[in-house]
Amino acid sequence: MSPTWQSRPLEGLIRARAPLRLGLGGGGTDVSPYCDTFGGSVLNATISMYAYATVGPAPEGKVIFRAVDLGIEEELDASVDIPLEGKLQLHRGVYRRIMHEFNGGEALSLSIITASDVPAGSGLGSSSTMVVAMVEALKERLMLPLGEYEVARLAYWIERHDIGLKGGKQDQYAATFGGINFMEFFPEERVIVNPLRIRSAIMAELEASLILYFTGASRDSARIIEDQSNVIRDGKVGSLEAMHKLKHDAVRIKEHLLNGNIRGVGKVLGESWQAKKQTSNVISNSEIESVYDLAVSAGAYAGKVSGAGGGGFMMFISDATHRPSVLRALSRAGGYVVPCHFTTEGSIAWRI
Repeated sequence: MSPTWQSRPLEGLIRARAPLRLGLGGGGTDVSPYCDTFGGSVLNATISMYAYATVGPAPEGKVIFRAVDLGIEEELDASVDIPLEGKLQLHRGVYRRIMHEFNGGEALSLSIITASDVPAGSGLGSSSTMVVAMVEALKERLMLPLGEYEVARLAYWIERHDIGLKGGKQDQYAATFGGINFMEFFPEERVIVNPLRIRSAIMAELEASLILYFTGASRDSARIIEDQSNVIRDGKVGSLEAMHKLKHDAVRIKEHLLNGNIRGVGKVLGESWQAKKQTSNVISNSEIESVYDLAVSAGAYAGKVSGAGGGGFMMFISDATHRPSVLRALSRAGGYVVPCHFTTEGSIAWRI
C-alpha cells in the first residue's frame, strides 16, 4: 500500500541534489588521526552523477524516510529524539540534528525521500553526498541562512559524530562546493577549500583521457578507514611514509593539472595507487589488480580505485587516442564503464 503522503498534492515539495566526486589525489589524508597530526591535502573533482533528496508532507505526527534506490521505507512518530538505530541511519541522523539545532527542538511532520545515481560503497562519496543533499533540502524547507562551509561542516558532524560512521572530511566539502578543489585539512576540524581555476581546454582533455569503470563490487569503506587509522595510531613507519607521499602527490597532481600535463597526472596517479596500497592490506585484491593490469596493458598510463579502496569504481588515465583500446579491454573484465563529465556546481535545492 502506498504511504498516505503520496496521495497528497505536490505543492510544497522541495528537491535537492549534490554531486558525487572523484578523488584525484591525497585521499585518506583527510581522515583522523592523520590530518589532526600532520595536516591533510586532497585534490578532488565533482562529476555529473548525483545524490537526490526530496522533502515533502507526511501524516500529522509522523515522519517518513524512504530510500527509493534501496527499496527501504520507515514510518516513525515525529520526535526530535528519533533513535539513530535503524535501516536508514543517515535520514534519522539528518532529521534529528536539524530539528534539534534549527527548529527550536520541535519535531516536524515531513517525509524525506532519497535516491542516488550510484550504489552505496561505490567509492564516489555517495553516503556523505546523500547527507549533504538532505541537509540542503531541509535548509531550503526551513529557510536557513547557511553558507557552503556551514552545510559541509554540518553534514560532516552528522555522519561522523552523531551517527559515528568512520570516514574523512573531503566528501562533504566536495559535494557542497562542487567543481575541482584542492582541500587542506588541519587540527580541530579546520578545513580550507581552494577552488582551482583550470582552463576549459585542460579540463576537456582530462575528461577525454579519463575512464571510470565500475567493478561490480561495492565495499565497506568504514572497515578500510578503521584499518588505516589503526596503522597511523600504531605509528607503523612504512604506512606513515606512504600517507605522507599521498599528501605530497596531491600537490604534484594539482601542479600537473594546472599546467595541462595530463600524462604527468596519470604518472603520479599510478605512484599514489602504489603508495595507497601500503596504508592497508584491504585496499586492493586480486580482482582489482587484474583489472588494473588489463587497462595498463591496453594503453592506460595508470589508475586507482576511487575512494577508500576495496572495490567500487576504478578510474584510469589514458592518452585519448588509446582510450578505445582500454575500453575494449575493460569490456572483457566483467564490470562496465560509466560516462563521466566534470561539473562546476555544488549542492542546490529548489521548490516545486
